[in-house]
Amino acid sequence: MAEVKTRKGTETSSFGTPGRSNHDASKFYASKMYSGLNNGNGDVEYRENPIKEEYINKIFCKSSEKMSELPNDSVHIMITSPPYNVGKDYDKDLSLDDYRKLLYRVFKETYRVLVPGGRACINIANLGRKPYLPLHSYIIEDMAEIGYIMRGEIIWDKGSSASPSTAWGSYLKANNPVLRDVHEYILIFCKETYSMQNLHKKKSTITKEEFMEYTKSVWKFAAQRASKVGHPAPFPLDLPSRLIKLYTFENDVVLDPFTGAGTTNVAALELNRRHIGYDVDKKYCDLAENRIMQCKSKLPL
Repeated sequence: MAEVKTRKGTETSSFGTPGRSNHDASKFYASKMYSGLNNGNGDVEYRENPIKEEYINKIFCKSSEKMSELPNDSVHIMITSPPYNVGKDYDKDLSLDDYRKLLYRVFKETYRVLVPGGRACINIANLGRKPYLPLHSYIIEDMAEIGYIMRGEIIWDKGSSASPSTAWGSYLKANNPVLRDVHEYILIFCKETYSMQNLHKKKSTITKEEFMEYTKSVWKFAAQRASKVGHPAPFPLDLPSRLIKLYTFENDVVLDPFTGAGTTNVAALELNRRHIGYDVDKKYCDLAENRIMQCKSKLPL
């Protein structure tokens, strides 16, 4: 009988390794670089509590700082793009400190309602130039303080669809040139542990081709025109759809605590997930409800 040779797995080395077959990275994660970090190790008991049926597939016109409709450990993913606090017609004029505190309260409440291994995905753009405000860095810092484990960040390359800016600073001169953002961030976090247990043989809905594309750290798709949706800062349907396919199973619960035009809810509905949204502005709650009704009317019975 011919001898079967087992391929040896790769491991962390001084000069890296080109392959990643059965890779053993224990040496890297045992290094001082990772000392003291929340690394999600240890046994975590999976917990999942049901949400009352009357609260499923609903938009709540109230603050998500207290989501009393949702029990602990009941939501599988949060996908949101928080208000930018830059004078849009739905923003409050908050100081940077107050803005961070608002997001902290909402994301802490989100942490409560996520199941172990549940994901939190935050789309954010940085602001200003005098000085530049790295909002994504502040959010990462605050999420770590809440207890989230960061999984990575996606660069959304908006390319030619980004709003054309002529704020070059010193045009064609080195005095004071200004960078013009054509990207936003999608920050990915999880609660307590990396893996969301599949206790009930749930169904994934992502194709092999989508999986290979969506696990890359740079995504390229067009931005959404505000005039088309009726909201000053909408994200395109492609954004939540990709995240839902990559990070959830069919029939999981999708939450958007700043639901705005309801794009996350529509994406969840199209992909056979249950959805819940919160927004303080009745105008946008009504807009989200209308978009959801339009989506329902187009889905097969």
